Amino acid sequence: MPELRKDPILGRWIIIAQERGKRPTDFLVEEYKVKGGFCPLCPGNEKTTPDEVLVYGREWGYANTPGWKLRVVPNKYPALIIEGELDKQGEGLYDRMNGIGAHEVIIESPNHQDRFSHLPPHQMLLTFQAFRERIRDLAKDHRFNYVVVFKNFGKAAGASLEHSHSQLVALPILPRMVTSELDGSLSYFKYKDRCIFCDIIRQELQQKVRLVCENDQFVTLTPFAPRSPFEMWVMPKRHNSSYIEQDDTSLIALAEIFSETLRRLDTCIPHVPYNFVLHTQPLRSGPLEHYHWHFEIVPKLTSIAGFEWGTGFYINPMPPEETCRYLREVKL
Repeated sequence: MPELRKDPILGRWIIIAQERGKRPTDFLVEEYKVKGGFCPLCPGNEKTTPDEVLVYGREWGYANTPGWKLRVVPNKYPALIIEGELDKQGEGLYDRMNGIGAHEVIIESPNHQDRFSHLPPHQMLLTFQAFRERIRDLAKDHRFNYVVVFKNFGKAAGASLEHSHSQLVALPILPRMVTSELDGSLSYFKYKDRCIFCDIIRQELQQKVRLVCENDQFVTLTPFAPRSPFEMWVMPKRHNSSYIEQDDTSLIALAEIFSETLRRLDTCIPHVPYNFVLHTQPLRSGPLEHYHWHFEIVPKLTSIAGFEWGTGFYINPMPPEETCRYLREVKL
């Protein structure tokens, strides 16, 4: 029988349609093939991108030259631009402002063939360090209230370039998803005087039915009400609302569990397209007792169609307990 499940943070309902149930091998995923050709993100083509704003690994040479291990550059075709002022205006009951922000590309490896899920943890660590440093720098700009960090892997997930990269966008306003999470977790905190994310982690560590993997500092779990089969959250065990407060020791542990998490996913469903997004506190909020930073990894295995657009519900053909079992039992 289908089951309705409610996300305890957002109050969002999910339909677990088990009659449509699948095994990992039942999902049709386009085979991942590196086509090659000219790539603006490859070493030697640095002059075809905007000037880098952060680089790791280059021990010699000038800026915007080869020899790097990771580069961060402004997006050549940004969703928002950094020059100008917001100029907020009202037009009757409507509000508008200039499209001010920052849009950057994190080039995760110089090797065009590399996939993020296959990077060794020490190389993956550079990406998480770059996220931290770029958010810290953009937080100095009074126009920005939030920085969203995300990765699209695979054409179905929105990736437009083959070369492994992630992106960040600095925004002058808080995204609705962030405000919904903040409001939902605050409501729980006011009622129980506890962080709902900490309670979720505690329960999942005890029950071990949705626990995919863990290390000393982090846990990966399948959420109770997932939007997609094989959706996973990577969360710090210790309460902290701010990603940019993490030191290198914490980010090393994050890279290790993230590597294991993505390799488990890739073993279950090879070449699966996915998105991951960093959820963290607003730039100038200060520490929050009710909120807990985390990454959400959402494979692109189902379609958003009329029912989803009309209701806000998601239909998921696999219970998270079942996907967790597959993920936990694969041999790496």
